[in-house]
Amino acid sequence: MNHFSSGAFVPAADVSREPIGYVAEIAGSRSEMVFDLAALQALVGHDDPVIASAGQVGGQVKVRVGQSWLLANIRSLGLAPGQMDRVVATVDFLGEGDEERLTGKLYNFRRGVTRYPMPGAEAYAATGADLQQVYAASDRPSVEIGLVYPTRDVRASLFVDSMLGKHFALLGSTGTGKSTSAALILHRICQLAPQGHIVMVDPHGEYAAAFKGNGAIYDVSNLQMPYWLMNLEEHCEVLLTSTGSDRQVDADILAKCLLAARSKNRLGQEIPKLTVDAPIPYLLSDLTQLIQLEMGKMDRAGDTAPYLRLKNKIDEVKADPRFGFMFSGMLVADTMAGFVSRVFRLPGEGKPISIIDVSGVPSEITSVVVAMLSRMVFDFAIWSRNEPQRPILLVCEEAHRYIPRDDTGSSVARILGRIAKEGRKYGVSLGLITQRPSDLAEGVLSQCGTIISMRLNNDRDQAFVRAAMPEGARGFLDSIPALRNRECIICGEGVAIPIRVAFDPLEADKRPASDDPLFSELWKESGGEEQIIARTIQRWRSQGR
Repeated sequence: MNHFSSGAFVPAADVSREPIGYVAEIAGSRSEMVFDLAALQALVGHDDPVIASAGQVGGQVKVRVGQSWLLANIRSLGLAPGQMDRVVATVDFLGEGDEERLTGKLYNFRRGVTRYPMPGAEAYAATGADLQQVYAASDRPSVEIGLVYPTRDVRASLFVDSMLGKHFALLGSTGTGKSTSAALILHRICQLAPQGHIVMVDPHGEYAAAFKGNGAIYDVSNLQMPYWLMNLEEHCEVLLTSTGSDRQVDADILAKCLLAARSKNRLGQEIPKLTVDAPIPYLLSDLTQLIQLEMGKMDRAGDTAPYLRLKNKIDEVKADPRFGFMFSGMLVADTMAGFVSRVFRLPGEGKPISIIDVSGVPSEITSVVVAMLSRMVFDFAIWSRNEPQRPILLVCEEAHRYIPRDDTGSSVARILGRIAKEGRKYGVSLGLITQRPSDLAEGVLSQCGTIISMRLNNDRDQAFVRAAMPEGARGFLDSIPALRNRECIICGEGVAIPIRVAFDPLEADKRPASDDPLFSELWKESGGEEQIIARTIQRWRSQGR
Protein backbone atom coordinates (compact mmCIF):
# COMPACT_ATOMS: atom_id res chain seq x y z
CA MET A 1 0.00 0.00 0.00
CA ASN A 2 1.80 3.13 -1.17
CA HIS A 3 -0.29 5.31 1.16
CA PHE A 4 1.67 4.03 4.13
CA SER A 5 5.12 3.46 2.58
CA SER A 6 6.61 6.82 3.53
CA GLY A 7 5.79 6.68 7.22
CA ALA A 8 3.12 9.02 8.58
CA PHE A 9 -0.02 9.44 6.49
CA VAL A 10 -0.55 12.98 5.10
CA PRO A 11 -4.24 13.56 4.29
CA ALA A 12 -5.38 15.60 1.33
CA ALA A 13 -7.76 18.56 1.62
CA ASP A 14 -10.74 16.34 0.87
CA VAL A 15 -10.21 13.45 3.27
CA SER A 16 -13.30 11.63 2.00
CA ARG A 17 -11.51 10.99 -1.31
CA GLU A 18 -8.31 9.67 0.25
CA PRO A 19 -7.97 6.11 1.54
CA ILE A 20 -7.70 5.79 5.31
CA GLY A 21 -6.64 2.16 5.38
CA TYR A 22 -6.90 -1.20 3.68
CA VAL A 23 -8.53 -4.60 4.03
CA ALA A 24 -6.22 -6.97 5.90
CA GLU A 25 -8.33 -10.11 6.23
CA ILE A 26 -11.62 -11.35 4.81
CA ALA A 27 -13.70 -13.78 6.86
CA GLY A 28 -17.24 -13.48 5.51
CA SER A 29 -19.29 -10.58 6.83
CA ARG A 30 -16.85 -10.09 9.72
CA SER A 31 -13.43 -9.00 8.50
CA GLU A 32 -10.37 -6.97 9.53
CA MET A 33 -9.00 -3.66 8.27
CA VAL A 34 -5.87 -1.71 9.11
CA PHE A 35 -6.17 2.08 9.41
CA ASP A 36 -3.51 4.75 9.66
CA LEU A 37 -3.90 6.55 13.00
CA ALA A 38 -3.03 9.95 11.49
CA ALA A 39 -5.70 9.45 8.80
CA LEU A 40 -8.35 8.67 11.42
CA GLN A 41 -7.34 11.71 13.47
CA ALA A 42 -7.65 13.90 10.37
CA LEU A 43 -11.30 12.87 10.02
CA VAL A 44 -12.35 13.99 13.50
CA GLY A 45 -12.79 17.69 12.80
CA HIS A 46 -14.58 17.28 9.45
CA ASP A 47 -17.75 19.30 8.82
CA ASP A 48 -19.61 16.17 7.73
CA PRO A 49 -20.44 14.32 10.99
CA VAL A 50 -20.54 11.00 9.12
CA ILE A 51 -16.96 11.45 7.93
CA ALA A 52 -15.95 12.72 11.38
CA SER A 53 -17.21 9.51 13.03
CA ALA A 54 -15.96 7.12 10.32
CA GLY A 55 -12.91 6.12 12.34
CA GLN A 56 -14.83 5.34 15.54
CA VAL A 57 -16.68 2.26 16.80
CA GLY A 58 -20.07 2.31 15.06
CA GLY A 59 -18.73 4.42 12.18
CA GLN A 60 -19.04 3.46 8.51
CA VAL A 61 -16.32 2.92 5.91
CA LYS A 62 -16.52 1.79 2.30
CA VAL A 63 -14.39 -0.36 0.02
CA ARG A 64 -14.42 -0.33 -3.79
CA VAL A 65 -14.90 -3.68 -5.52
CA GLY A 66 -14.99 -3.27 -9.31
CA GLN A 67 -17.73 -0.73 -10.07
CA SER A 68 -19.37 -1.16 -6.67
CA TRP A 69 -18.90 0.10 -3.13
CA LEU A 70 -19.16 -2.19 -0.11
CA LEU A 71 -20.33 -0.49 3.08
CA ALA A 72 -18.94 -1.75 6.40
CA ASN A 73 -19.58 -0.91 10.04
CA ILE A 74 -16.69 -0.74 12.53
CA ARG A 75 -17.24 -3.14 15.42
CA SER A 76 -13.99 -2.72 17.37
CA LEU A 77 -10.68 -0.83 17.23
CA GLY A 78 -7.23 -1.52 18.69
CA LEU A 79 -3.59 -0.60 18.07
CA ALA A 80 -1.61 -3.02 15.89
CA PRO A 81 0.96 -4.97 17.97
CA GLY A 82 4.25 -3.05 17.97
CA GLN A 83 2.92 -0.31 15.65
CA MET A 84 1.67 2.79 17.44
CA ASP A 85 0.63 4.46 14.18
CA ARG A 86 -1.57 1.58 12.92
CA VAL A 87 -5.10 0.73 14.08
CA VAL A 88 -6.62 -2.72 13.55
CA ALA A 89 -10.42 -2.75 13.19
CA THR A 90 -12.98 -5.55 13.10
CA VAL A 91 -15.72 -4.63 10.62
CA ASP A 92 -19.07 -6.04 9.51
CA PHE A 93 -19.96 -5.71 5.82
CA LEU A 94 -23.56 -4.47 5.59
CA GLY A 95 -24.31 -4.27 1.89
CA GLU A 96 -23.27 -2.87 -1.48
CA GLY A 97 -24.16 -0.14 -3.92
CA ASP A 98 -23.12 1.10 -7.34
CA GLU A 99 -20.49 3.82 -7.81
CA GLU A 100 -21.47 7.08 -9.47
CA ARG A 101 -18.73 7.68 -12.05
CA LEU A 102 -18.41 11.46 -11.81
CA THR A 103 -18.55 11.90 -8.05
CA GLY A 104 -17.53 8.46 -6.81
CA LYS A 105 -20.58 8.41 -4.51
CA LEU A 106 -22.57 5.33 -3.64
CA TYR A 107 -26.12 4.83 -4.98
CA ASN A 108 -28.66 2.04 -5.58
CA PHE A 109 -27.77 0.41 -2.26
CA ARG A 110 -28.93 -3.12 -1.40
CA ARG A 111 -28.42 -5.33 1.60
CA GLY A 112 -26.00 -8.26 1.42
CA VAL A 113 -22.69 -8.80 -0.36
CA THR A 114 -22.28 -10.60 -3.68
CA ARG A 115 -18.54 -10.07 -4.09
CA TYR A 116 -16.00 -9.51 -1.32
CA PRO A 117 -12.84 -7.38 -1.71
CA MET A 118 -9.37 -8.82 -1.90
CA PRO A 119 -6.93 -8.24 0.98
CA GLY A 120 -5.17 -4.94 0.31
CA ALA A 121 -8.25 -3.20 -1.11
CA GLU A 122 -8.36 0.45 -0.02
CA ALA A 123 -10.88 1.65 2.57
CA TYR A 124 -12.45 5.14 2.58
CA ALA A 125 -14.61 7.08 5.00
CA ALA A 126 -18.32 6.93 4.19
CA THR A 127 -19.95 10.34 3.71
CA GLY A 128 -23.28 11.90 4.58
CA ALA A 129 -24.22 11.75 0.87
CA ASP A 130 -23.53 8.01 0.90
CA LEU A 131 -25.83 7.48 3.87
CA GLN A 132 -28.54 9.59 2.21
CA GLN A 133 -28.56 6.97 -0.54
CA VAL A 134 -28.32 4.01 1.84
CA TYR A 135 -31.26 5.10 3.99
CA ALA A 136 -33.41 6.51 1.19
CA ALA A 137 -36.83 4.91 1.50
CA SER A 138 -37.16 4.84 -2.31
CA ASP A 139 -40.71 4.01 -3.36
CA ARG A 140 -41.42 1.55 -0.55
CA PRO A 141 -44.18 2.59 1.91
CA SER A 142 -42.37 3.90 4.97
CA VAL A 143 -42.69 6.12 8.02
CA GLU A 144 -40.04 8.59 9.17
CA ILE A 145 -39.25 8.37 12.88
CA GLY A 146 -36.09 10.41 13.45
CA LEU A 147 -32.52 11.20 12.40
CA VAL A 148 -29.80 8.69 11.60
CA TYR A 149 -26.93 9.09 14.06
CA PRO A 150 -24.53 10.90 13.67
CA THR A 151 -25.98 12.83 10.70
CA ARG A 152 -27.80 16.15 10.96
CA ASP A 153 -30.20 15.67 8.07
CA VAL A 154 -30.47 11.98 7.06
CA ARG A 155 -33.98 10.81 7.95
CA ALA A 156 -34.50 7.36 9.45
CA SER A 157 -37.42 5.43 7.97
CA LEU A 158 -39.11 2.17 8.78
CA PHE A 159 -40.38 0.09 5.86
CA VAL A 160 -43.92 -0.57 7.07
CA ASP A 161 -44.74 -3.68 5.02
CA SER A 162 -41.48 -5.41 5.89
CA MET A 163 -41.66 -4.45 9.57
CA LEU A 164 -45.27 -5.52 10.08
CA GLY A 165 -45.08 -8.52 7.78
CA LYS A 166 -42.57 -10.25 10.04
CA HIS A 167 -43.43 -8.77 13.48
CA PHE A 168 -41.35 -6.29 15.48
CA ALA A 169 -40.11 -5.77 19.04
CA LEU A 170 -39.41 -2.50 20.86
CA LEU A 171 -37.06 -3.00 23.81
CA GLY A 172 -35.67 -0.60 26.40
CA SER A 173 -35.11 -0.20 30.12
CA THR A 174 -37.59 1.85 32.16
CA GLY A 175 -37.01 5.58 31.73
CA THR A 176 -35.42 5.45 28.27
CA GLY A 177 -38.48 6.90 26.49
CA LYS A 178 -39.85 3.55 25.35
CA SER A 179 -43.56 4.42 25.68
CA THR A 180 -43.15 7.76 23.88
CA SER A 181 -41.19 6.05 21.09
CA ALA A 182 -43.89 3.38 20.75
CA ALA A 183 -46.53 6.11 20.51
CA LEU A 184 -44.45 7.95 17.87
CA ILE A 185 -44.14 4.84 15.68
CA LEU A 186 -47.86 4.03 15.99
CA HIS A 187 -48.87 7.65 15.29
CA ARG A 188 -46.78 7.64 12.10
CA ILE A 189 -48.33 4.32 11.00
CA CYS A 190 -51.82 5.73 11.68
CA GLN A 191 -50.99 8.79 9.56
CA LEU A 192 -49.81 6.54 6.73
CA ALA A 193 -52.87 4.25 6.98
CA PRO A 194 -55.88 6.09 8.48
CA GLN A 195 -58.07 3.11 7.54
CA GLY A 196 -55.77 0.58 9.23
CA HIS A 197 -56.56 -1.96 11.94
CA ILE A 198 -54.42 -1.81 15.08
CA VAL A 199 -55.25 -3.29 18.49
CA MET A 200 -53.04 -2.29 21.43
CA VAL A 201 -53.13 -3.96 24.84
CA ASP A 202 -52.29 -1.26 27.40
CA PRO A 203 -51.72 -2.68 30.91
CA HIS A 204 -51.11 0.66 32.66
CA GLY A 205 -53.65 2.99 31.03
CA GLU A 206 -50.86 5.14 29.55
CA TYR A 207 -51.82 5.32 25.88
CA ALA A 208 -55.38 6.64 26.09
CA ALA A 209 -53.98 10.17 26.46
CA ALA A 210 -51.79 9.70 23.36
CA PHE A 211 -54.51 8.45 20.99
CA LYS A 212 -57.66 10.24 22.14
CA GLY A 213 -57.70 12.16 18.84
CA ASN A 214 -57.15 9.32 16.37
CA GLY A 215 -58.02 6.15 18.29
CA ALA A 216 -60.88 4.34 20.00
CA ILE A 217 -60.32 3.96 23.75
CA TYR A 218 -61.77 0.97 25.62
CA ASP A 219 -61.60 0.07 29.30
CA VAL A 220 -63.82 -1.79 31.78
CA SER A 221 -66.46 0.94 31.48
CA ASN A 222 -67.15 0.39 27.77
CA LEU A 223 -65.31 -2.74 26.57
CA GLN A 224 -68.39 -4.99 26.93
CA MET A 225 -66.59 -8.23 26.14
CA PRO A 226 -69.17 -11.07 26.34
CA TYR A 227 -68.14 -14.07 28.48
CA TRP A 228 -69.43 -16.51 25.87
CA LEU A 229 -66.65 -15.47 23.46
CA MET A 230 -64.24 -17.47 25.65
CA ASN A 231 -63.18 -20.91 24.42
CA LEU A 232 -63.01 -23.92 26.76
CA GLU A 233 -59.40 -23.26 27.79
CA GLU A 234 -60.24 -19.69 28.83
CA HIS A 235 -63.41 -20.83 30.63
CA CYS A 236 -61.24 -23.25 32.61
CA GLU A 237 -58.79 -20.50 33.60
CA VAL A 238 -61.64 -18.36 34.95
CA LEU A 239 -63.95 -20.94 36.50
CA LEU A 240 -61.75 -23.80 37.74
CA THR A 241 -60.29 -23.49 41.23
CA SER A 242 -58.97 -27.03 41.73
CA THR A 243 -55.52 -28.43 40.99
CA GLY A 244 -53.98 -31.79 40.14
CA SER A 245 -56.28 -34.66 39.14
CA ASP A 246 -59.36 -32.79 40.46
CA ARG A 247 -58.80 -30.08 37.84
CA GLN A 248 -59.16 -32.54 34.97
CA VAL A 249 -62.39 -33.91 36.49
CA ASP A 250 -63.78 -30.36 36.81
CA ALA A 251 -62.68 -29.53 33.25
CA ASP A 252 -64.48 -32.57 31.83
CA ILE A 253 -67.71 -31.63 33.63
CA LEU A 254 -67.43 -28.01 32.47
CA ALA A 255 -66.80 -29.08 28.85
CA LYS A 256 -69.86 -31.34 28.81
CA CYS A 257 -72.19 -28.75 30.37
CA LEU A 258 -70.79 -25.85 28.33
CA LEU A 259 -71.40 -27.70 25.05
CA ALA A 260 -74.95 -28.44 26.15
CA ALA A 261 -75.50 -24.78 27.12
CA ARG A 262 -74.20 -23.57 23.75
CA SER A 263 -76.46 -26.06 21.94
CA LYS A 264 -79.48 -24.33 23.53
CA ASN A 265 -78.53 -21.16 21.63
CA ARG A 266 -81.25 -18.84 20.47
CA LEU A 267 -79.50 -17.60 17.32
CA GLY A 268 -82.14 -19.07 15.05
CA GLN A 269 -79.53 -20.70 12.83
CA GLU A 270 -78.57 -24.34 12.47
CA ILE A 271 -74.96 -25.22 13.35
CA PRO A 272 -74.40 -28.84 12.24
CA LYS A 273 -71.07 -29.46 14.01
CA LEU A 274 -71.21 -27.42 17.19
CA THR A 275 -68.02 -27.52 19.27
CA VAL A 276 -67.39 -26.38 22.83
CA ASP A 277 -65.03 -23.63 21.54
CA ALA A 278 -67.52 -22.09 19.09
CA PRO A 279 -68.41 -18.48 20.08
CA ILE A 280 -72.13 -19.20 20.51
CA PRO A 281 -74.06 -17.11 23.08
CA TYR A 282 -75.42 -19.01 26.09
CA LEU A 283 -76.96 -18.06 29.43
CA LEU A 284 -74.95 -18.51 32.61
CA SER A 285 -78.19 -19.61 34.23
CA ASP A 286 -78.46 -22.41 31.64
CA LEU A 287 -74.90 -23.51 32.45
CA THR A 288 -75.66 -23.52 36.18
CA GLN A 289 -78.86 -25.53 35.64
CA LEU A 290 -77.05 -28.10 33.51
CA ILE A 291 -74.37 -28.49 36.19
CA GLN A 292 -77.15 -28.93 38.78
CA LEU A 293 -78.84 -31.49 36.52
CA GLU A 294 -75.63 -33.49 36.11
CA MET A 295 -75.04 -33.36 39.86
CA GLY A 296 -78.55 -34.77 40.45
CA LYS A 297 -77.56 -37.89 38.51
CA MET A 298 -74.84 -38.71 41.05
CA ASP A 299 -75.65 -41.56 43.41
CA ARG A 300 -73.01 -40.80 46.07
CA ALA A 301 -72.69 -37.57 48.02
CA GLY A 302 -68.89 -37.54 47.59
CA ASP A 303 -69.20 -37.20 43.84
CA THR A 304 -70.95 -33.81 44.06
CA ALA A 305 -67.85 -31.81 45.09
CA PRO A 306 -66.69 -30.93 41.52
CA TYR A 307 -70.19 -29.74 40.58
CA LEU A 308 -70.48 -27.60 43.69
CA ARG A 309 -67.06 -26.03 43.04
CA LEU A 310 -68.11 -25.04 39.52
CA LYS A 311 -71.55 -23.80 40.54
CA ASN A 312 -70.18 -21.71 43.40
CA LYS A 313 -67.49 -20.15 41.21
CA ILE A 314 -70.03 -19.17 38.53
CA ASP A 315 -72.27 -17.59 41.18
CA GLU A 316 -69.25 -15.74 42.60
CA VAL A 317 -68.23 -14.32 39.22
CA LYS A 318 -71.79 -13.24 38.41
CA ALA A 319 -72.11 -11.40 41.72
CA ASP A 320 -68.71 -9.65 41.60
CA PRO A 321 -69.13 -6.12 40.12
CA ARG A 322 -65.45 -6.10 39.05
CA PHE A 323 -66.33 -8.73 36.44
CA GLY A 324 -69.34 -6.77 35.14
CA PHE A 325 -67.58 -5.70 31.91
CA MET A 326 -67.54 -9.36 30.91
CA PHE A 327 -70.13 -11.31 32.93
CA SER A 328 -72.97 -8.78 33.06
CA GLY A 329 -76.45 -10.13 32.39
CA MET A 330 -76.69 -7.49 29.65
CA LEU A 331 -74.08 -9.32 27.54
CA VAL A 332 -76.14 -12.40 26.61
CA ALA A 333 -77.30 -11.08 23.22
CA ASP A 334 -75.39 -11.93 20.05
CA THR A 335 -73.17 -8.83 19.90
CA MET A 336 -70.15 -10.56 18.32
CA ALA A 337 -70.30 -8.70 14.99
CA GLY A 338 -70.47 -5.33 16.74
CA PHE A 339 -67.64 -6.23 19.12
CA VAL A 340 -65.35 -7.35 16.28
CA SER A 341 -66.24 -4.28 14.22
CA ARG A 342 -65.46 -1.68 16.89
CA VAL A 343 -62.44 -3.33 18.53
CA PHE A 344 -60.72 -4.36 15.28
CA ARG A 345 -61.60 -1.01 13.63
CA LEU A 346 -63.59 -2.54 10.76
CA PRO A 347 -64.13 0.03 9.31
CA GLY A 348 -61.52 2.31 10.84
CA GLU A 349 -63.41 5.58 10.19
CA GLY A 350 -60.18 7.58 10.46
CA LYS A 351 -59.41 6.10 13.91
CA PRO A 352 -57.32 3.05 13.00
CA ILE A 353 -56.14 2.10 16.51
CA SER A 354 -58.00 0.57 19.46
CA ILE A 355 -56.41 1.11 22.87
CA ILE A 356 -57.56 -1.66 25.21
CA ASP A 357 -56.85 -0.36 28.72
CA VAL A 358 -56.75 -3.47 30.95
CA SER A 359 -55.47 -1.62 34.03
CA GLY A 360 -58.97 -1.79 35.58
CA VAL A 361 -59.45 -5.50 34.84
CA PRO A 362 -59.21 -7.73 37.96
CA SER A 363 -55.67 -9.11 38.08
CA GLU A 364 -56.88 -12.72 38.28
CA ILE A 365 -58.44 -12.55 34.80
CA THR A 366 -56.20 -9.98 33.06
CA SER A 367 -54.27 -12.68 31.22
CA VAL A 368 -57.54 -14.33 30.12
CA VAL A 369 -58.82 -11.03 28.69
CA VAL A 370 -55.56 -10.53 26.76
CA ALA A 371 -55.72 -14.16 25.60
CA MET A 372 -59.29 -13.67 24.35
CA LEU A 373 -58.41 -10.51 22.43
CA SER A 374 -55.31 -12.08 20.90
CA ARG A 375 -57.10 -15.30 19.98
CA MET A 376 -60.00 -13.41 18.42
CA VAL A 377 -57.57 -11.42 16.25
CA PHE A 378 -55.98 -14.69 15.12
CA ASP A 379 -59.25 -16.60 14.69
CA PHE A 380 -60.80 -13.74 12.72
CA ALA A 381 -57.82 -13.83 10.35
CA ILE A 382 -58.13 -17.62 9.93
CA TRP A 383 -61.89 -17.73 9.36
CA SER A 384 -61.84 -14.75 6.94
CA ARG A 385 -59.26 -16.24 4.58
CA ASN A 386 -61.72 -16.39 1.67
CA GLU A 387 -62.69 -12.75 2.19
CA PRO A 388 -60.89 -9.57 1.06
CA GLN A 389 -57.92 -9.43 3.43
CA ARG A 390 -57.90 -6.99 6.37
CA PRO A 391 -54.52 -7.42 8.12
CA ILE A 392 -54.46 -6.56 11.84
CA LEU A 393 -51.54 -5.36 13.97
CA LEU A 394 -51.66 -6.55 17.60
CA VAL A 395 -49.37 -4.58 19.92
CA CYS A 396 -48.60 -5.89 23.44
CA GLU A 397 -47.07 -3.51 25.95
CA GLU A 398 -45.28 -5.24 28.88
CA ALA A 399 -45.06 -8.36 26.69
CA HIS A 400 -42.95 -10.27 29.25
CA ARG A 401 -46.07 -10.43 31.45
CA TYR A 402 -47.97 -12.45 28.88
CA ILE A 403 -45.22 -14.55 27.28
CA PRO A 404 -42.92 -15.21 30.26
CA ARG A 405 -39.83 -17.35 30.02
CA ASP A 406 -41.00 -19.71 32.79
CA ASP A 407 -44.61 -20.00 31.59
CA THR A 408 -46.40 -23.20 32.59
CA GLY A 409 -48.77 -23.20 29.62
CA SER A 410 -51.25 -20.33 30.07
CA SER A 411 -53.67 -19.61 27.23
CA VAL A 412 -52.26 -16.11 26.61
CA ALA A 413 -48.67 -17.36 26.24
CA ARG A 414 -49.84 -20.13 23.92
CA ILE A 415 -51.83 -17.88 21.58
CA LEU A 416 -49.20 -15.11 21.44
CA GLY A 417 -46.52 -17.73 20.78
CA ARG A 418 -48.65 -19.12 17.97
CA ILE A 419 -49.18 -15.66 16.46
CA ALA A 420 -45.41 -15.09 16.60
CA LYS A 421 -44.84 -18.31 14.65
CA GLU A 422 -47.81 -18.38 12.25
CA GLY A 423 -49.47 -14.96 12.30
CA ARG A 424 -47.83 -13.55 9.17
CA LYS A 425 -49.37 -16.37 7.06
CA TYR A 426 -52.81 -15.08 7.97
CA GLY A 427 -52.17 -11.33 7.98
CA VAL A 428 -51.69 -10.87 11.74
CA SER A 429 -48.70 -8.80 12.81
CA LEU A 430 -47.35 -8.80 16.37
CA GLY A 431 -45.63 -5.87 18.05
CA LEU A 432 -43.96 -6.66 21.38
CA ILE A 433 -42.90 -3.90 23.78
CA THR A 434 -40.92 -4.82 26.90
CA GLN A 435 -38.20 -3.61 29.25
CA ARG A 436 -37.13 -7.15 30.15
CA PRO A 437 -36.42 -9.09 26.93
CA SER A 438 -34.57 -11.79 28.91
CA ASP A 439 -37.88 -12.61 30.67
CA LEU A 440 -39.63 -13.31 27.35
CA ALA A 441 -40.25 -16.91 26.33
CA GLU A 442 -37.31 -18.30 24.43
CA GLY A 443 -37.74 -18.10 20.68
CA VAL A 444 -40.41 -15.37 20.63
CA LEU A 445 -37.91 -12.54 20.16
CA SER A 446 -36.18 -14.42 17.36
CA GLN A 447 -39.53 -14.52 15.50
CA CYS A 448 -39.49 -10.71 15.31
CA GLY A 449 -38.05 -9.63 11.97
CA THR A 450 -37.35 -6.07 13.17
CA ILE A 451 -35.80 -5.27 16.55
CA ILE A 452 -35.79 -1.71 17.89
CA SER A 453 -33.55 -1.62 20.94
CA MET A 454 -33.22 1.39 23.21
CA ARG A 455 -30.81 1.45 26.15
CA LEU A 456 -30.72 -1.77 28.16
CA ASN A 457 -28.98 -1.54 31.52
CA ASN A 458 -29.12 -5.21 32.45
CA ASP A 459 -26.29 -7.47 31.19
CA ARG A 460 -28.66 -10.41 30.83
CA ASP A 461 -31.06 -8.39 28.66
CA GLN A 462 -28.18 -7.18 26.48
CA ALA A 463 -26.95 -10.76 25.97
CA PHE A 464 -30.47 -11.92 25.10
CA VAL A 465 -30.91 -9.19 22.46
CA ARG A 466 -27.44 -9.84 21.07
CA ALA A 467 -28.35 -13.49 20.51
CA ALA A 468 -31.58 -12.51 18.70
CA MET A 469 -29.98 -9.96 16.34
CA PRO A 470 -28.32 -10.84 13.04
CA GLU A 471 -24.54 -11.15 12.92
CA GLY A 472 -24.08 -7.98 10.90
CA ALA A 473 -25.69 -5.88 13.64
CA ARG A 474 -23.39 -7.02 16.45
CA GLY A 475 -21.16 -3.95 16.14
CA PHE A 476 -24.16 -1.71 16.78
CA LEU A 477 -25.16 -3.75 19.80
CA ASP A 478 -22.04 -2.80 21.70
CA SER A 479 -23.39 0.76 21.85
CA ILE A 480 -26.73 -0.24 23.44
CA PRO A 481 -25.60 0.47 27.03
CA ALA A 482 -24.33 3.90 25.92
CA LEU A 483 -27.49 5.05 24.12
CA ARG A 484 -29.06 8.27 25.33
CA ASN A 485 -32.77 8.56 26.13
CA ARG A 486 -34.94 8.38 23.02
CA GLU A 487 -32.15 6.83 20.95
CA CYS A 488 -32.23 3.31 19.60
CA ILE A 489 -30.56 0.72 17.41
CA ILE A 490 -32.80 -0.71 14.68
CA CYS A 491 -31.97 -3.82 12.70
CA GLY A 492 -33.81 -6.37 10.60
CA GLU A 493 -36.44 -6.27 7.88
CA GLY A 494 -37.78 -2.80 8.64
CA VAL A 495 -34.55 -0.98 7.71
CA ALA A 496 -32.06 -1.14 4.84
CA ILE A 497 -29.14 -1.81 7.21
CA PRO A 498 -28.75 -1.61 11.00
CA ILE A 499 -28.92 2.02 12.14
CA ARG A 500 -28.69 4.14 15.25
CA VAL A 501 -31.57 6.60 15.41
CA ALA A 502 -32.47 9.64 17.50
CA PHE A 503 -36.29 9.66 17.66
CA ASP A 504 -38.23 12.77 16.66
CA PRO A 505 -39.82 14.77 19.50
CA LEU A 506 -43.52 14.05 19.93
CA GLU A 507 -46.16 16.73 20.54
CA ALA A 508 -47.34 16.89 24.16
CA ASP A 509 -50.93 15.90 23.31
CA LYS A 510 -49.72 12.75 21.53
CA ARG A 511 -47.54 11.43 24.33
CA PRO A 512 -48.59 8.62 26.68
CA ALA A 513 -49.17 9.46 30.34
CA SER A 514 -45.97 7.76 31.46
CA ASP A 515 -43.91 10.59 32.95
CA ASP A 516 -42.09 9.77 36.18
CA PRO A 517 -43.17 11.77 39.25
CA LEU A 518 -40.89 14.69 40.15
CA PHE A 519 -40.38 14.00 43.85
CA SER A 520 -38.43 17.20 44.50
CA GLU A 521 -41.33 19.31 43.16
CA LEU A 522 -44.33 17.28 44.33
CA TRP A 523 -43.02 16.98 47.88
CA LYS A 524 -43.08 20.77 48.16
CA GLU A 525 -46.88 20.77 47.79
CA SER A 526 -49.27 20.37 50.71
CA GLY A 527 -52.89 20.99 51.60
CA GLY A 528 -56.11 19.13 50.81
CA GLU A 529 -54.78 15.77 52.03
CA GLU A 530 -58.03 14.90 53.84
CA GLN A 531 -60.04 15.28 50.63
CA ILE A 532 -57.43 13.32 48.66
CA ILE A 533 -57.66 10.44 51.15
CA ALA A 534 -61.48 10.52 51.24
CA ARG A 535 -61.85 10.47 47.45
CA THR A 536 -59.21 7.75 47.12
CA ILE A 537 -60.89 5.51 49.72
CA GLN A 538 -64.24 5.99 47.99
CA ARG A 539 -62.82 4.79 44.65
CA TRP A 540 -60.87 2.04 46.43
CA ARG A 541 -63.97 0.64 48.11
CA SER A 542 -66.17 0.89 45.03
CA GLN A 543 -63.36 -0.58 42.89
CA GLY A 544 -63.97 2.11 40.28
CA ARG A 545 -61.50 4.56 38.79
